[in-house]
Amino acid sequence: MSRYFVEEAQIANGRINITGEDFQHLKKVLRAQIKDEVTVCCGGFDYTAEIETINDSSILCVITDVNKNFTESPLKVTLFQGLPKSDKMELIIQKCVELGVWEIVPVITERCVSKINTDKDAKNKLARWQKIAREAAKQCNRGTIPNILYPITFKEAVEMASQAELAVIPYEKESAVGLKNIVPRYEGITSGSIIIGPEGGFEEKEVQMAEDRGVKKISLGPRILRTETAGMVALSLLMYELGDVSNGRT
Repeated sequence: MSRYFVEEAQIANGRINITGEDFQHLKKVLRAQIKDEVTVCCGGFDYTAEIETINDSSILCVITDVNKNFTESPLKVTLFQGLPKSDKMELIIQKCVELGVWEIVPVITERCVSKINTDKDAKNKLARWQKIAREAAKQCNRGTIPNILYPITFKEAVEMASQAELAVIPYEKESAVGLKNIVPRYEGITSGSIIIGPEGGFEEKEVQMAEDRGVKKISLGPRILRTETAGMVALSLLMYELGDVSNGRT
């Protein structure tokens, strides 16, 4: 059964109005017919609906069932990702959405090689990244689409990250403290932040800035991980220790 996301304004009087790219996909790719069933997600609920009418620009569906979506973790983790080269950001977004990330914030650090030169360039990248997040959320039955925020500076990232109940910064020069050493003190939290460096890693002064704001420096193990791997590993560990599994879901 096909799965789509809609806004609350698209649901009214027991019906759901599907428009835009989802309409195009249903009509032209899947060749949807009257009475076909679709799953529509909105506001943390999954709606089962039956196609009632197919118009030139929309498909109207009658809601036949509604259930709460249980795929979202109670732990909302924001990934602050140092801007990587090439298309690595697309891979990071896709896989971290699958792993349960709440939102992703691209960060411009001192060692970033990749550059966003203009506001137009940033908006184009954001549109592409958000589309990847949407498709990944559909694929893995997420109850919500994680937001991809506008790129920010490292200082701004530290300020945002430090607001979470647990904020960590994996650092290759840290070897004594891992997540397993600190998570027992954070059972039951609902917010977390992970700050990941770009290909060249962090400047020591950046790590110090983060520590000064209460972000905990940790190790992800004895091997140096690529930037596109580190965030996935840290997110997986947090979800395992404090997210999905700890709340009775696998």
